[in-house]
Amino acid sequence: MSNLPSQPLRVADLSTNKPTRFELIPDEASLRAIAEELGLLGLRKLRFKGEVAASGKRDWVLKAQLGATVTQPCVVTLAPVTTRLEEPTERRFVADLPEQEGDAGSEDGVEMHEDDSLEPLGSHIDPAAVMIEALSLALPLYPRADGAEMAETNFTEPGKAAMTDEDTKPFAGLAALRDQLGQKGED
Repeated sequence: MSNLPSQPLRVADLSTNKPTRFELIPDEASLRAIAEELGLLGLRKLRFKGEVAASGKRDWVLKAQLGATVTQPCVVTLAPVTTRLEEPTERRFVADLPEQEGDAGSEDGVEMHEDDSLEPLGSHIDPAAVMIEALSLALPLYPRADGAEMAETNFTEPGKAAMTDEDTKPFAGLAALRDQLGQKGED
């Protein structure tokens, strides 16, 4: 149907009686640009297919299926890790976005709404922007190559015993105390 860059859908032109279907399949240049934007080593087979339909009198719902093959660096070895993603995506564009309690005048900044599929309705709905956001949210946070394990590294001052990962466990001290008490009871 269309390749990126796509034209955002003008809300005033959308049919309220039937869904507006779309399918985005970015070309090679767009795939490289998206991969660079998201810090990926590679991106292929990206497809975003769905529809935008009216929901009530003034709101709209975008439902789509995201499919992509991404390559990221392993968090341990930096070796390329390839992952296939298949994610359903839904965004609700609402004319009157409900306010969260504490939103107005909050000193801590803006709070996220409980329903993370809600978006404020503007004059356009951009499936390409939703696709890139959905892709970034679907990416594995800590991709790991097969067999890659973190090695234990210990650092300390010369002449002192290094603290190990085992020492940082909350009950390691209790186990040592239990062992000491067991030895005293045997004496």
